[in-house]
Amino acid sequence: MGITEFLAQYITRFMETTGYITVLVTMTMESMVFPVPSEAVMPFAGFLVAEGKFTLLLVVLISTAGSLIGSLISYYIGYFCEKAVIHEYGKYVLLDKEELDATEGFFKRYGDVTIFVSRFIPVVRHLISLPAGFARMNIYKFCFFTVIGAASWNTILALTGFYLKSNWEAVMRYSKYVDAVVLLILASLVGYLAYNHIVRHLKRNKRGK
Repeated sequence: MGITEFLAQYITRFMETTGYITVLVTMTMESMVFPVPSEAVMPFAGFLVAEGKFTLLLVVLISTAGSLIGSLISYYIGYFCEKAVIHEYGKYVLLDKEELDATEGFFKRYGDVTIFVSRFIPVVRHLISLPAGFARMNIYKFCFFTVIGAASWNTILALTGFYLKSNWEAVMRYSKYVDAVVLLILASLVGYLAYNHIVRHLKRNKRGK
């Protein structure tokens, strides 16, 4: 059994056992500053749709609800907390100050529509709600753009998983190539997190001198 098949079986069985609550919780975390990518959640929910264990409608509704909950939590953190406090305590959940500053600049430059667009952009989607809170963005507009963006992206990912599972035998014929891509993605993610950790550590040491 290759790594792709192992991960697919392990994650889908876990998700099947725990039910829709896993989709809700992980997508809530994904819409906050936790490093939980929707690309590692929603396709496997789509697998379970293909197997008849989940329904597409509930997957989209529950994942979008999770996205909205997480986004609102981040929005109100940004609304009520000082940026200095967020920078100080965000490091404990791998929040990168430079990435947050860049996301805030993106929000200031393009305005409210970034709440929708950011749903399709890795990293930015985790952070964009904080600048919206900093700017006291209208809450109704914020919820509207969050819901339509999250619903669109979550549907795309769930359907991707659905079609992959529906054609799983064909996918597995190229399993060694798929495994290579998966390993590359995992290695890149580990490298990225390690790099960010080292850079932050060096900056903190430099400021402490």
